[in-house]
Amino acid sequence: MTQTSSGHDAGPAGGPRAWTPWRTVFAFGLVSLCADMVYEGMRAMTGPFLGSLGASALTVGLITGAGEGIALVLRLVTGVWADRSHNHWRLTVLGYAMTAVCVPLLAVTPFLGAAGLAVAATLILLERTGKAVRSPAKSALLARMATSTGRGKGFAVHKALDQVGAFSGPLLLAGVAAATGLIWPGFALLAVPGAISLLLLAQLRRRAPIVTEPEPETEPQAAKGVDPAGRAPSTLAAIGRAVTGSDLPRTFHLFSLAAAMMTAGLMTFGVISFRMVEDGLLLAAAVPLVYALAMAVEAVAALGTGHLFDRRGSRVLLVVPVLVALVPWCVFASQLWLVLVGVVVWGVAYGIQDSTVKAYVADLVPAPRRATAYGVFAAVQGLGALAGGGLAGALVTGHVPVLAGVIGGLQVAAFALLVHVTRRRTGSVQV
Repeated sequence: MTQTSSGHDAGPAGGPRAWTPWRTVFAFGLVSLCADMVYEGMRAMTGPFLGSLGASALTVGLITGAGEGIALVLRLVTGVWADRSHNHWRLTVLGYAMTAVCVPLLAVTPFLGAAGLAVAATLILLERTGKAVRSPAKSALLARMATSTGRGKGFAVHKALDQVGAFSGPLLLAGVAAATGLIWPGFALLAVPGAISLLLLAQLRRRAPIVTEPEPETEPQAAKGVDPAGRAPSTLAAIGRAVTGSDLPRTFHLFSLAAAMMTAGLMTFGVISFRMVEDGLLLAAAVPLVYALAMAVEAVAALGTGHLFDRRGSRVLLVVPVLVALVPWCVFASQLWLVLVGVVVWGVAYGIQDSTVKAYVADLVPAPRRATAYGVFAAVQGLGALAGGGLAGALVTGHVPVLAGVIGGLQVAAFALLVHVTRRRTGSVQV
């Protein structure tokens, strides 16, 4: 890729021949696969590792909670930054580099004495910052790359490859810890997939088709509040509107609200696995196997619904609130087989949430505002996840019927919003 005189990213000029759209999407998926091995491997071992450095349970909760908050809330800023600067590639590379560097460096913290815990906490927060830096820009790039492949299928293939890394990284860390009795060697080993992700990303950047030119669907009419170059007016009021997303289409905000309600109903796997072990349905050592099952189901669900999204349109998303409403009745049952069915349903819902739902976001907003939209969407979903986590934590012990009832009510509201949004925009926009 070359740079314009203003420093913005541009397409190849006399460089290597551009890859086909499908090859580009697949390569981006491989980048995410390697990066997911790194940061999901870290997240699987963060609690025990911080504990080995002297952290209390409260400290672990504060560090990991702050990290997830940073990863979501900062996207409000980084999404606008990507759209206004047009530096989607630079932000994507920077975000992946922060993950590839920070996680392996955790391997040195046990040798830093009293400073080890503070350094480890800083590295964890920096890695989560990298996630916030790259995610809106990466999703906007992927949405453009998948224009020719079908966005549903493009996001689905990317998600499926992403999930391969999501379960292989933790398994790698578990294997190294079992073999050595130590956690830090696993972090050092994660430098390998981290380096591979950056090498693949460098090649992808050189070979990807031009992704900064206006798309056919947005070329005839400029987005509201956006100049022909795709930059929003540089007034403080305009920047405020951009960060909050108030200048984005109303249908996008209604869809974001529906997604937040669905996210609130999907308890974290930590809550589900806690109950499985507490109720004596499963040994703690078997929990990673159930999690791997859920990750595999997510990948398959993403592929299947992505294909249906491109063929049948956005109405396929109506199945998500139905699935979410079923989850608490299954995962908190007293029979193991029904709990496992619930885990499968949970995995299907999560797979659609993190792939096909994002593909529809790209159809609801103009191309020059997509990174901003993904940042706002992630923040709204984050609020839903926070509310859902508090709800599940308060009611999961002794009040499962009440929890299931509240989640069911949220899903009825989400279903109604989805019907309204998809009725106004039947099908996805094909370009």
